[in-house]
Amino acid sequence: MKIAMANDHAGTKLKQEIKAYLESEGHEVKDFGTYDEESCDLSDFVYPAAKAVATGECDRGIFVDGVGYGSAMIANKLQGIFAVVCQDPFCAALARQHNDSNVLCLGGKIIGPAIAMEIVKTWMHTEPLTAEKYQRRIQKVKAIDAAHCVPVK
Repeated sequence: MKIAMANDHAGTKLKQEIKAYLESEGHEVKDFGTYDEESCDLSDFVYPAAKAVATGECDRGIFVDGVGYGSAMIANKLQGIFAVVCQDPFCAALARQHNDSNVLCLGGKIIGPAIAMEIVKTWMHTEPLTAEKYQRRIQKVKAIDAAHCVPVK
């Protein structure tokens, strides 16, 4: 699977750890930066990474900033992006099972690397539930997305 990764200065270290794990699992990682801990603007990195997921260049995205919410807010502006912020593995499982999320956002200032790795492992290895009620709900969210989010050009 091809994974888009992006971060701001608060997420650099954690992103590098997650990237190493993903590559060890055989995934291809496209790293959109940033690559150091100098203060920067999150949108400069998350927007192009989210665009790569929205256009199908990448299958999923994992973004790391201070809290996670900034990345999710930016990414969810694009049609076809279903970004979630997860702070534990249980939420990561539900985000995939019930919502078929395609972007995971993590807060490097909120969670440590051990919990972050468990979240990533859970999120990467969990599939959406196939029961009709979950698929119906996912399709309704996708319809709202198609009607109101910005198409990617």
